[in-house]
Amino acid sequence: MLRNTLPLPLTAAASAAAIAVVAALGAAGTASAAPTAAGKTPTCDVSGLKASLTDKGGHQNGMSHEGTVLVLTNTSDRTCALRGYPGLQLEDAQHNAVTTNTTWGSTYFIPDPGKNTLLVRPGGSAEAALAWAHADAPRMVQAGYLRVTPPASHGFLTIPFERVVTNGDLSVTAFARSIDVS
Repeated sequence: MLRNTLPLPLTAAASAAAIAVVAALGAAGTASAAPTAAGKTPTCDVSGLKASLTDKGGHQNGMSHEGTVLVLTNTSDRTCALRGYPGLQLEDAQHNAVTTNTTWGSTYFIPDPGKNTLLVRPGGSAEAALAWAHADAPRMVQAGYLRVTPPASHGFLTIPFERVVTNGDLSVTAFARSIDVS
């Protein structure tokens, strides 16, 4: 799987602007698209994250395609940073990895927001749109679980994912503060 890393440190002016954005968001925002001023914020690690899926009350189903929103929630007591795309791996019902092809970018339903560094406060979250087809094909994968590797992480989280996926092909956007599925 491909992994992404955080960007190089910013200039003093960019760091000052970042502090202003973070301060303006206050405790109400779940994630912000700004780096910290005092160096790098630690990258979010699986030991401090929880993965889940939600439809957010929207409808992402049509033309043999289906979609959902992947959510990573910071369960640690410190702010951490996410930048980029998750690594994804389908598993069968016995937790055996099955061949999976993941495409990063826009999904069938949601445009890609592009890479941004998100600061995720304790209890906050970041979201990515996830989509797949379930049309008739030579290789239909019956998934039971989904492994989610956060950007720049070496570990993964496993969540239930009982879906039929054409050829094991998934598409996913970069993480964003929020994904609009309306």
